[in-house]
Amino acid sequence: MAGRHRLARSVRLVHRVCQIAGNPQLISDTRRLLTQQGVVTAVHHHDSSVLFNWLVEGTSYQGISDSVAHGYMARHGKIRWQDIATGFAAGPSCPRLTSYSQFEGCGYRKGARSCAEPSHFLHCPLPTHNLRNGRLNQTAYSLFLFVRDVASGDLVAWFDERLAAVDLARPGHAARLRAALLEPMNQIQGVSSKVLSMVLSSLLLATDPTRERWVKAGSVLIAVDTLVHNLLYRTGITQRLGAAHPYGHRCYRPDGCAAVIEQISAEIDARRFNAEFPANFPRYVQHALWRFCAENGLNECNGHQIDDRNRCDRSDCPAFRHCDRIPLKPERSKKDD
Repeated sequence: MAGRHRLARSVRLVHRVCQIAGNPQLISDTRRLLTQQGVVTAVHHHDSSVLFNWLVEGTSYQGISDSVAHGYMARHGKIRWQDIATGFAAGPSCPRLTSYSQFEGCGYRKGARSCAEPSHFLHCPLPTHNLRNGRLNQTAYSLFLFVRDVASGDLVAWFDERLAAVDLARPGHAARLRAALLEPMNQIQGVSSKVLSMVLSSLLLATDPTRERWVKAGSVLIAVDTLVHNLLYRTGITQRLGAAHPYGHRCYRPDGCAAVIEQISAEIDARRFNAEFPANFPRYVQHALWRFCAENGLNECNGHQIDDRNRCDRSDCPAFRHCDRIPLKPERSKKDD
């Protein structure tokens, strides 16, 4: 009974956040944007080059503010499928560029102008692209080789095949839908689970509503960043549900943030926010939590608004009544000094 009470309290808080910070037009807004970018048409025509361009741009935003990443690409341009294909057409000598499986460990560092195969560096096409750092060059080439070698040049067909293999009749199919795509694609150099979940969720949710497995998978792909993780900690949700952990890879473990959001989402009927939504919509819930915290969202539960050394005293916060107000970084007592 106590466990059920703790879950119910957490659900009330998250439901309140969804009411005020959720975007009822999340799918339609995403579809409109992807249509403008040519991604919807690319899915229809199985055009992996356009999907590559969109995916590799999405990965460029990790590890830095969106404005800085956008500004750099505006000044220096973006890497495109044809750019890499042209380099491969010249027959590069580096053994790392032989195949996707061989590429691991490339080690290119832009500042040092170095890599794991120095004897091939001068004639390698990978460093010729002026991206923000060497990791992004590696990501672009790793993704290109993944599409070429693992997906046999057809990402849409690969998504279809991977998701079709998941038995939706068995319990736990949401985790298996995520794993069907994330486990192989997490091996792409320099791609985090957070960014991969975010871009794939948009792609799967919004490009083709007739692909039911795409929509199911997109609805359960959860992108956990520090804003979402810290909100779950400050409010006491992860502690109540026995899932307290530091931010990082543990957020995606069976007792991490993603699992907590999924557990709470199962108690919230998202059709109340939009009748066209799936009833269980973890991605919507996660996005509402992020929007509640983000400076360009509601700007509520974040480090700029809260002194994390002490319990939050923002009684005007819409979620205050349901929040445990746990300090994220409590001050050490004098006896600890």
